[in-house]
Amino acid sequence: MAGFAADPAFEGGSVFVADWPLCQLRLQDDARFPWLILIPRVAGAVELDDLSGTDRARLMEEIVRAGDLVRAVGEATGRPVDKLNVAALGNVTAQLHVHMVGRRRDDGLWPDPVWGRGTARLWPADQLAGILALLRAQSGT
Repeated sequence: MAGFAADPAFEGGSVFVADWPLCQLRLQDDARFPWLILIPRVAGAVELDDLSGTDRARLMEEIVRAGDLVRAVGEATGRPVDKLNVAALGNVTAQLHVHMVGRRRDDGLWPDPVWGRGTARLWPADQLAGILALLRAQSGT
């Protein structure tokens, strides 16, 4: 979409998966959790009300779709998801983005939030390649 660029902060902690109709889909590079990030490709969007009504509805559909993918990653890694956490915080990176995090009751941080807790464990290269292939196949890209 014209004028859109993901904040460079996303490059350091996540991996591009696909461009959906509204959002850029990224995988958080933290193997502790199946974790996707949706970034609406709308230049200057910081808050939900920066999106048109149509784009807000589309974002909700893409959030639900991402939830299905988070569950698929959990299954593929042998750690089925007990709960999906959805959040649009923006305290560190102001650009509007939505986190979809798969949580398990035994994930080590349960029931606390994941943000700013512990040290990320990067996906091993072979597992990352497999997860990206799964995500791209299931997201139609």
